[in-house]
Amino acid sequence: MLNSETLAQRYNAASTAIEQARIQHQINHQVSLLAVSKGRPADCIKELYELGARQFGENYVQEGVEKVKALSDLDIEWHFIGHLQSNKSQLIAEHFDWLQTLTSIKLARRLNKQREKVGKPLNVCIQINIDQEETKSGIHPNDLLPLANQIIGLPYLRLRGLMAIPNPSSDESTLTESFKAMQQLQRQLSEQLREQTTAPIDTLSMGMSKDYELAISCGATMIRIGTALFGPRARPTPNNE
Repeated sequence: MLNSETLAQRYNAASTAIEQARIQHQINHQVSLLAVSKGRPADCIKELYELGARQFGENYVQEGVEKVKALSDLDIEWHFIGHLQSNKSQLIAEHFDWLQTLTSIKLARRLNKQREKVGKPLNVCIQINIDQEETKSGIHPNDLLPLANQIIGLPYLRLRGLMAIPNPSSDESTLTESFKAMQQLQRQLSEQLREQTTAPIDTLSMGMSKDYELAISCGATMIRIGTALFGPRARPTPNNE
C-alpha cells in the first residue's frame, strides 16, 4: 500500500492540475475527480477519502460491492464504470449510486425494477463507443436519442449524461476530435431532452490519467483517475482510467 504522504501528494497534484486546466481553458463548470479504485484495498480508499475524495469508481461488481459494504460508514458516492452483465445488475441497483456504462433499454428496465426497493433513482450515464471500436462497449452515437428517450421514462433511473473511453492509442489531434464529438453529443442531448425531463443532463465523463487535461479542455465534467492517484498496479488490468 502507498504511504499517506505519497497518496496525499498525488491527490493534491491531480486536484491542482484539474483546477488549473479548468481555469486555463476558461471552463465555467466544476470538474469532478472520480478516483478509480479497482484493485485497491479498502484501507487505501479510506486514506484517500480522508484527504478529501468523495467519488470512487469500481469496475468489477463483486469487488466493488465488498468495498461498498466495508466502507458503509463513509459518505462515499460509488460509481460503477465497468461492463455490467445483466445477471449482476441487482448488485449494482442495490449498492451503487451511479452506473456509467448503460448501453441497452433491456438492462435499463431491469435496473429500474431492481432499484425500486432502494427508494431513490440510480444515476446513469449512457456509454458511447465514440471511436466505434469493435472490442469496446458502448452504443453508436446514432442510437443515443432513441435510448435516452426510453430511459427518461423509467422512474428509478435518472439519466445524467454520457461516458466514453476514446482509443488511448490515438494521437492528440484524433483524441481531441473524439472528445469534442462527445461534447457535442452531450450538448445536443441536453437540448433535445430539456422539455421532457426535470433532471439535468449535466455529466460528461471522459478523460483518464494520461489525457484528463485535454478532456477538460473539451468539456469533461468528470474525469476518471486511477494510476495517477494510486500509482501503477502490480498486475495489468483493462484500460478504463
